Amino acid sequence: MTDLPAGLPSRRAALTLLQAVLWRHQALEAALPRALRKIENPADRGLSRSIASLALRWLPDLDDLIDSATDRNLPEEAPARMVLRIALVQAIVMKTPHHAVVATALPLVDGGPRRLVHAVLARLLKEGAELPEQPTMPDPWATRWFASWGEEVVDAAGLSLAAPPPLDLTFKGQVDLSVFEDMAISLLPGHLRLPSGGRIEDLPGFEAGDWWVQDIAASLPARLLQPAAGERILDMAAAPGGKTMQLSAAGADVTALDDSEIRLERLQENLTRTGLTATLVEADGRKFTADTPYDAVLLDAPCSGTGIFRRHPDVLHLRKPTRMKETIALQAALLDHAATLVRPGGRLVYSVCSLERQEGEMQLAAFLERAPGWQMEVPATGILPAGLTPRPDGSIRTLPGDLADQGGLDGFYMARLRAPQAV
Repeated sequence: MTDLPAGLPSRRAALTLLQAVLWRHQALEAALPRALRKIENPADRGLSRSIASLALRWLPDLDDLIDSATDRNLPEEAPARMVLRIALVQAIVMKTPHHAVVATALPLVDGGPRRLVHAVLARLLKEGAELPEQPTMPDPWATRWFASWGEEVVDAAGLSLAAPPPLDLTFKGQVDLSVFEDMAISLLPGHLRLPSGGRIEDLPGFEAGDWWVQDIAASLPARLLQPAAGERILDMAAAPGGKTMQLSAAGADVTALDDSEIRLERLQENLTRTGLTATLVEADGRKFTADTPYDAVLLDAPCSGTGIFRRHPDVLHLRKPTRMKETIALQAALLDHAATLVRPGGRLVYSVCSLERQEGEMQLAAFLERAPGWQMEVPATGILPAGLTPRPDGSIRTLPGDLADQGGLDGFYMARLRAPQAV
């Protein structure tokens, strides 16, 4: 029996991850447990994930290379195309030695056209095939974002897609920069930015629960709410809990609402690790009721997730604009109901991690038409990192290209609203 090449299990797992996203339309994070169940070494698990993630980042360009080396284009979901994608991204982006790429690619074409895969790989590697300077943004998102935000933002999106972004940490207390030596920067109080790579569990303060991972843009809605100690605050659609922990760390009496038992379990794990507390409630946010209105409500609404593509490149291949109608209707229903849970004169923050105007600007404008007396407020000074400014109406829109010199940030829309006073 021929010995299998070293590193084959991690490549097979990477292929399984790519298939889970593109064939079964499963989120990459959700596919990890099953795909990596037979791989124990953390480094090998990380390699599998990196290969699949990079293939998703460069997918249109990898396909262009593959098509340039075949007389007839392979079907979009052909197993041979899948294998070639992960092989080429290793050779070109990860700089894996060519002999290792070929040796671990061919066994993955089980019962398939090995000769074709070998011929395509041999030709492209011999010719020194290269990818563009930055990934091509896939349609329909490139076309939609060009229409909404212009060519500069689309180019910035492609640049930010090229590699995993830096790691952002939110601290529950004071940040001690000295324990991170010279590798960290802080863009706001309670925030720290580190280079990507390495095991999160190995960073100082993880076991002690001093911090949690949270893109700086994702931390802004809770900052915008300006929670105060003792306030009763409702965090709707709360899991996995980053914003809940921000509110709790500020001393607020937090109710964390989510309609998924599994997501709430993850939220509780995060609370336990950090030593923070909140009241967890499993319920549909459109039907949840409270005996007493809240001082403030934070609604980080379910959305397309297109704004987090640089951290989760699978969203560019999983989400479809034609399927957003139901999500937009859900957002409107949640927003309307959230308004009924705020005390007179209280605060409501609405946010989405989306680059779609329908989920952000247009959604909030429609709400304000339906809800007389509600007013948008301009953020307080110091809420935003240097380089970001609110719009004249007080809303905040973060886009690809913002804070590029500091490592960028995810795409978000958010606004703080004030409820009308009781008559």
